[in-house]
Parts: sequence; C-alpha cells; structure tokens
Amino acid sequence: MVSRRAKVTIVGAGNVGHSAAHWMAARRVADIVLVDVVEGMPQGKALDLLEAGPIEGFDLRITGTNGYEETEGSDVVVIVAGMARKPGMSREELLHVNAGIVADVTREAVRRSPDAHLIVVTNPLDVMVYQAYRVSGFPPQRVMGLSGALDSARFRTFIAQALGVSVQDVAAMVIGAHSDTHMVPLASMATVGGIPLRVLLPQERIAAIVERTRKGGAEIVNLLRTGSAFFAPGAAITQMVEALLYDRKRVLPVSAYLTGQYGVHDLFVGVPVVLGAGGVERVLEVPLEGEERAAFDAAVAHIRENVRALPAAA
Repeated sequence: MVSRRAKVTIVGAGNVGHSAAHWMAARRVADIVLVDVVEGMPQGKALDLLEAGPIEGFDLRITGTNGYEETEGSDVVVIVAGMARKPGMSREELLHVNAGIVADVTREAVRRSPDAHLIVVTNPLDVMVYQAYRVSGFPPQRVMGLSGALDSARFRTFIAQALGVSVQDVAAMVIGAHSDTHMVPLASMATVGGIPLRVLLPQERIAAIVERTRKGGAEIVNLLRTGSAFFAPGAAITQMVEALLYDRKRVLPVSAYLTGQYGVHDLFVGVPVVLGAGGVERVLEVPLEGEERAAFDAAVAHIRENVRALPAAA
C-alpha cells in the first residue's frame, strides 16, 4: 500500500478516460492527471470534476494537461489514447496507427514515472499491451491490459438479468482476447450463489448469454450510434487501479504476460490473475476443455498473428 496519496495518470481524456477519472474521484482513489492532445479539453474536464469535490466530499488534486511534465511520479499510468477505426480503414492500418500512438505515449510516460504500473486500454487491446511492454522495458508484471475485468462485468450483468438475482451473487469470468470474436466467456465455471449456472438455466439460454457477452460492446455502439461504452470501462479501469494501489490481491481477468501458462509463451492474453501492489503477482491456471479450450487456443492464435504484424520497435 502506498504511504502517500497515490497519483494516477490517464492518457486520453475522451469518454473512457474521463469516466475512469470520475469513478476514481468518486471513490477517492488517487490524485488524477488527465492528458490529451486536444488543447483545453483535459483542462476543462479536470476543472469540472474538481469542482464536484465540495459536493461529493473528495479532496484530490485533479489536473488536465496537454503535456507530460505534470505526470511525473505517477503510480499508475492508464493508456486510453488511440484512434477508432474509420470507414475504409483496415484493421492492419488501425493496428499500425495505434501502435505508434501507444509507443509514443509509453515513452513519454515511463520517462517521468519509471516505477509506475501500466494499464493499456487502447485497441486492439492485447496487441497494444505487448507494444507498451516492449517499448517500456518494464518487467511484465507491471504491464497489463483491460480486458476480462470489463467483459466479465457484462457477463455477470446478463446472467443476473436472466435469473432476476443480484449481480453480487454472480461469479463469472471471461478470458481470451478482448474482441467480439475471440473472447471466451467461461460458462462452465459460472456460479450464482455457489450454484453452477448450468443447474439454473438451460443450455440454450446460457449460449444466448455467452453470445450477448461477446457482442456486449457492439450492442452499445449500435444503440449509441455515435460512440461506444464508457461507464463500465471506466469502472473496470478503476477496479484494477484500486487493486494495484491498495494491494487488494483481487482475482481478476486481465491481459497478462504468459511464460508457459496455458501452454503460451511471450504473449499477453486475457487470463485470471492475482492483482496487487506487485502488479500481476500470479497467473491462475484454470482447466479448459472442449469448446472453451478450442476457443482459447483460437484467441491465442489471433493475438499472436496480430503481434507479428506490429511494426518493428524503434
């Protein structure tokens, strides 16, 4: 646990970035620095959030900036910055553009905060975590990506809705890649109040929930039409930051570096880990069989293919 008030930098002050800042301030997690290239935008959002302090009762330093000097000494750096895919743009083009953005942000951030933990949110997620890892030079346990913490929250929400029960009584996890087609909701291990999900719902209902979980982000995009999810991603980021800063030892699925676990080497993949002051303190291996094993292996192959498409490190 940190002995002073912690400091978190969020690079990318769009909807996801400012939502994360909002949740962190509301939960009094840390001082916050919002960084963005758009002049005035991070400053305005930081000031607006700061002015909620007298109402919500938090005394935090909340700063907005277009540079990195104010980020010095951060305990956690959250990288949200990146470009969304545009009409006519291939996935490979998006990968190359965002790889450059993540590389630049990582260099600037780690130069000023060499002891920080890095949480990457930029898509394609698992590949961008690998990019931040190789550019930062940090040990792998201090670099991770937001993946299953968000996807699992969606999975738990849909299960609770289907059964008419509290989300607090639902335990369910999503691993694999952070993508519509390659995430792996572990329905076989989901429980409600300790009761296996398969006892409470027929297989076809479970399959429908799994499919809705995979398309959870796209469902919100289709409803909003002009944007994507930000409340739940911001809350999931905050959950991870709290686990790191306050040594929660939370068991959460995140995109973590594998060194032989699940038969995978030198790759960031969504898996359950113990998240605490040491970062990814332990990767937890769960038994995977049948369709879930096949889906996980397909996710690994998908991530590895995209990692190979990364431009050579500068």
